[in-house]
Amino acid sequence: MGKNALILIDMINTYEHADADLLIASVREALPPMVRLLERARAQRVPVIYVNDNFGEWRSHHGEIVEAALAGPHRDLVRPVQPDEESLFVVKARHSIFYETPLSYLLSQIDVERVILCGQVTEQCILYSALDAHIRHINVTISEDAVAHIHSDLAKAALLMMERNMQATITPADSIDICTNSPCRA
Repeated sequence: MGKNALILIDMINTYEHADADLLIASVREALPPMVRLLERARAQRVPVIYVNDNFGEWRSHHGEIVEAALAGPHRDLVRPVQPDEESLFVVKARHSIFYETPLSYLLSQIDVERVILCGQVTEQCILYSALDAHIRHINVTISEDAVAHIHSDLAKAALLMMERNMQATITPADSIDICTNSPCRA
């Protein structure tokens, strides 16, 4: 039987991009439930996968991306969710976590059937990633309070689309059964 995986999308970020000022306030709200979800996943040995933009730095690896974010002015948004030594890390260049990344292969190798998505941006990367998971027959759960947005109206619409059109489960972080169908260990 397949496992669950927690996927943090684009949380390793310097916030030096267009719309960052609109996004930061939402990230601050989403961070506490995201941290709780991350702590539960780590405690129960659920795979944690970071899928993150490379910000056009084609020679950088995940360690350099993390270092740059932790050295930036918004390290307080990165430090609570930074990868640990057990975390997996996939670098992406576009909105979807699946687009031209090895994520599908990785998920099949670790027998993942359901992804729990959190991170940013609800109306962009979260939405497109949920769609790509759905078309790959991967079950999707979105932690509605652990996703950040730029535009709240578009985020609400995106969550509704994911629920109705992609059969995604939309629920608060603290309500997610992180171990459903997963051989978890406490």
